[in-house]
Amino acid sequence: MNVDKKINLPLKKHIIGLVPASHGGLVRKASQEYGIAESDIIDMSASLNPYGSPFEHSEYGLDLKALFISARDGMYNYPDNRYLDYREAAAGFLGDGISADNIIPGNGSCETIRLVAECMINSGDVVGIPQPTFDEYEQQCRIMGASIRYFEHEGLMDITDEALKEVKILFVCNPNNPTGKLLSRDSILELAKRCEMNSTLLFVDEAFSELADPSQSVADVAATNNHLFVLRSLTKNFAIPGIRLGFGVASLEMAKALNTARLSWNLGSVPDVVGTALLNMEGGCYSKYFVASREMIAEEREYLTERLSGIYGFEPLPSTVNYVFVDIRELLMDSQELTSRLASHGILVRDCSSFYLLDNDYIRIAVRTRGETDRLIQAIGDVLTEAGKDYAEERLKKTIECAGTGLPACRNTCEYYPCHFSGQDCTFCFCPFYPCENPKTGGCWIESTTGSEVWSCEKCIILHKPEVVQEVLQILMSDSDTEDNLKVSWEKVVVPHL
Repeated sequence: MNVDKKINLPLKKHIIGLVPASHGGLVRKASQEYGIAESDIIDMSASLNPYGSPFEHSEYGLDLKALFISARDGMYNYPDNRYLDYREAAAGFLGDGISADNIIPGNGSCETIRLVAECMINSGDVVGIPQPTFDEYEQQCRIMGASIRYFEHEGLMDITDEALKEVKILFVCNPNNPTGKLLSRDSILELAKRCEMNSTLLFVDEAFSELADPSQSVADVAATNNHLFVLRSLTKNFAIPGIRLGFGVASLEMAKALNTARLSWNLGSVPDVVGTALLNMEGGCYSKYFVASREMIAEEREYLTERLSGIYGFEPLPSTVNYVFVDIRELLMDSQELTSRLASHGILVRDCSSFYLLDNDYIRIAVRTRGETDRLIQAIGDVLTEAGKDYAEERLKKTIECAGTGLPACRNTCEYYPCHFSGQDCTFCFCPFYPCENPKTGGCWIESTTGSEVWSCEKCIILHKPEVVQEVLQILMSDSDTEDNLKVSWEKVVVPHL
């Protein structure tokens, strides 16, 4: 006898019910699930700098192996928890009068979000999160017992003072993840003024700033404003997701308190050394490396958008950064099915159904190299062809189940109606013989918008002739195997009409 028992854990009740935040970049999981070598998978679900890390470009003078060697001695000692070199490098990277005392080193963005939440939120406090946006804001605040108030990102600048008074922290991702929308510096500063007036902390996540437009950053203002906090990430911008690095920018008073409260030794010797070297690159946000990165992203984003726009059911939306938000509401399949099918072909894109408000209607695709984009488009073509065959099989089953009514199916609500001729029978909306590859039907091979060749049935009318439909149906409704019935109906019914 099975009896449901509640697990008695010595944890806060709200922690037990938490669901993990969703992220892209699950290459190993996809490799195991689909039996594809990790090296054969193209990850367009994680939004990393497609230009690659500076270590892949000798012209920037950074030697990763040499940095690892220089960090080796640090492994035998506790790190200096002040991280003076790293903080000095971060301040120099941003410039604009920011000092090392304004910097809070972080083991990636998530740790810094957790730190601010820990230091501000009491159980029951309300935080404001414009949606859709990065999952970790909500996750880290819920861990602290916060209640969440959602706002629509499109209406962010219209938040009322009454609403701001109710929230302890307002999170703003700029550029926003997953939409790629960048709010201007002036807009953010106007919102910052209103937050300060209402004693609300404005937390601005500028994780993708260097890959979009760093001139829109408000980090310099955060250095003197107790109600404005800015988060920066090295992970995406330098394409080093395996080395967890980031930092926060806050006023001198707030930075001092947060540095006292953060976990001791939160950066190991290797991240400390590597991060310091990266941040010390000449030019900071405007280094030759980032100028080249932004130029490449703009060019390849345009190419990706152009290729996607040519595929029915894909509507890429305007983006300012290294990923493109794509509306697929007109596609036959939803975001979960599409991402799963693409993953089986070794292409990972981000299913956005985990983002609040988005349902199964959107995906996010990272900007990658030209060759990788071409492989994506090819995979989309393959997936659409496969899906067409699968849908044809599903429709065939339903057609057989519904047969016998004696009435011809006339889909005058079909987007292709009238397809071929007056009085046609549309019982078979999807051809059960697709792709027959027989040019005598009127079908032919054409080049698709994805660049591959597909079989087109546009000029074939055979399966819409009422007499053919009835003969084929009679055979398909027999007790024999469906595959066998298809072969018989092709030979006995279709071939004589060719």
